[in-house]
Amino acid sequence: MIHLNEKASLQTEEIPVKSPKVWFITGASRGFGRVWADAALKRGDKVAATARKLESIADLNEKYGEAVLTLELDVTRPEQVKTAVEQAYAHFGRLDIVFNNAGYSLVGTIEEASADDIRALYETNIIGPVSVIQAALPLLRKQGRGHILGTSSNLGHVTLPVIGYYASSKWAFEAIHESLAEEVKSFGINVTIIEPGAYATEFGSQESLKFAQGLDFYTDFKAQFFERLKNLEKGDPDATPEALFNVVDAENPPLRFFLGSHNLPWVRQAYTERLATWEAWEEVSNSAQGNPDKELATSEIA
Repeated sequence: MIHLNEKASLQTEEIPVKSPKVWFITGASRGFGRVWADAALKRGDKVAATARKLESIADLNEKYGEAVLTLELDVTRPEQVKTAVEQAYAHFGRLDIVFNNAGYSLVGTIEEASADDIRALYETNIIGPVSVIQAALPLLRKQGRGHILGTSSNLGHVTLPVIGYYASSKWAFEAIHESLAEEVKSFGINVTIIEPGAYATEFGSQESLKFAQGLDFYTDFKAQFFERLKNLEKGDPDATPEALFNVVDAENPPLRFFLGSHNLPWVRQAYTERLATWEAWEEVSNSAQGNPDKELATSEIA
């Protein structure tokens, strides 16, 4: 039985309110970066939104006021990265989520892309995110918690022709984040790789694509490839925020998280085929192991 004074106590007890999260997002001017920055601000979170051109995110200030901090940031400039991360931390007093989202795709066959093309792609898609991580980690360690997110792709597991270098950058991105997750776990820092499938974002626009100089004998092959891409069913980017919030609000967030319904079947098929190949060649692979201990023992006897 509950007495009157106990009832009053229950009625007046305050329900704890979850404090808004503070996000640092690169590449917030368009595509997923803009969708997720907007959605986080709409739900009451605070966001340090960054982009290479400050005017491309200036409207966020008008819409969200003090909840947003807009910063100019080119992730290929490490000093600018460090300054932006530290400025965001000082402004909001903490960073709960550090989200590496900036990136672009290089379009061209393996033969067509120049070393400069490939180097520039890796500077943005790999070295840039590493600069953000390295700038943020001392601050996240200091506060004893944090969540590092990175936008990869289902092409971090499988690949396609013509965008093989982009896929390779996402394979490297995945490996870096998987190692990172183990290295920072003891500091209370989580790591999640966000892996979208095909979505109707501006990622396919001229601003998000760079084209290698073409070679005539690949023209027909690439035309067929682009025709296939046109017919690919694309997801709605505005349907993604709730799924993303489920991840960042989880007590134990996953290391990898697919966005969209097409990724898992494709990756499952790819890994099934890989396993079948490895298993078919298992005996030959095992024969290459040798027995160095036995050889050493024989040598010592001699």
